Amino acid sequence: MAYEINETHDPNLKSWVESANDPNTDFPIQNLPFCVFTQDKHAANPRIGIRIGNSIFDFEKGVENGLFEGIPAERYLEREHLFNLSYAHDHGAKSFSGVRERLFELFVERADKRRRSRVNEVIFEATKVEFSNPFVIRDYTDFYCSIFHATNVGSMFRPDNPLLPNYKYVPIGYHGRASSIVISGTDIKRPKGQNRSDAEQQPVFIPAKSLDYEMEVGFFVGQSNELGSSIPIADAEKHIFGLCLVNDWSARDIQAWEYQPLGPFLAKNFATTISPFVVTMEALAPFRTPAFERDEGDPQPLDYLNDPTNQKFGGIDIKLEVYIQTQKMRDENIEPHLLSRSNMKDLYWTIGQMLTHHASNGCNLQTGDLIATGTISGKEKSERGSMLELSWRGTEPIDLPSGETRRFLEDGDEVIMKGYCEREGFRRIGFGECRGRITPAD
Repeated sequence: MAYEINETHDPNLKSWVESANDPNTDFPIQNLPFCVFTQDKHAANPRIGIRIGNSIFDFEKGVENGLFEGIPAERYLEREHLFNLSYAHDHGAKSFSGVRERLFELFVERADKRRRSRVNEVIFEATKVEFSNPFVIRDYTDFYCSIFHATNVGSMFRPDNPLLPNYKYVPIGYHGRASSIVISGTDIKRPKGQNRSDAEQQPVFIPAKSLDYEMEVGFFVGQSNELGSSIPIADAEKHIFGLCLVNDWSARDIQAWEYQPLGPFLAKNFATTISPFVVTMEALAPFRTPAFERDEGDPQPLDYLNDPTNQKFGGIDIKLEVYIQTQKMRDENIEPHLLSRSNMKDLYWTIGQMLTHHASNGCNLQTGDLIATGTISGKEKSERGSMLELSWRGTEPIDLPSGETRRFLEDGDEVIMKGYCEREGFRRIGFGECRGRITPAD
């Protein structure tokens, strides 16, 4: 595990930023996730921020104003590598931990008035800023690491053999489209594509009829590797900066026609939504769990994916929730409706195994690359992380409190994803929201 539990995880710590002490906030002083923001949506240069309570701390101005004196924080301000962890790891893990420790010194309740005054000059209400993607994302890879999701989907198409023979040996993934990754709150236009729902007819080019969401978690590469080199599983988490929520929107009717023989393409690359806040690996240290416990008889990971520390701590206990609010629900002031709850600790493969496998053939991962887990589902129906599973390919409509039903998403529907970590003896931390509303196709 790259980070150990330390004094920054003390649940008794409070901040002089009062909103950070709310027991229901996602952003207490024990979290301090990074983001990129502008105070004006037309501003040319977005800046790095830290979320605490209901506020955004301007990290860049804080560095410029000398609040990080003695810490090489300037190296995190490079425009293409917003969080340049390659520098941090070249100079030891404490280089980045020092930034987190200084943030605690600035925000902790006992901070002196002089520091509070200087911080107050560069802190803003979160509702008054615009967020953008936290990294310059050059590449995006989406995995398929929930065995419950894979089994559910496989059962719809191959009832007698839902899992293909490679699933328990290989972390399965595909390369997505980095240019269509958008920040939470961005409207999602219904895509068009080829549909051949009637096997007796020629395909037609129409707006997608079976639009879906996928509840996922993503992680950002912090430290790159050279082309032709690999990343040992024991070192994998040193290359990971932090995590966010991901909604990998999917057009199931387009996907059903196009995915053979090469897999997802236009059914997936029209949009992927991410949450604005990147929760660091250090903040997540108290919420680590063992890797998924495989059934007796399942193969153990091959040697290059097997490491005692990864097996003991490779999982992360992140509770995930998906809500829907239709246009009718908004018109009638009906709160968003909970569709499902799942947990990241149920993934068959860990994030360390995903990253190591990705680089195992010499693929060069780059700072800012986004890697997603694939849909996270659990054993129970209430834990299914996509509408494809919840409605069982449209055969079991979902009842909503407005009297409406859904098989798949309709225009005007908004999907809201949330994630948070809870463990006795530690402060609850969260990821904020990952939301997007469907607008009609052109």
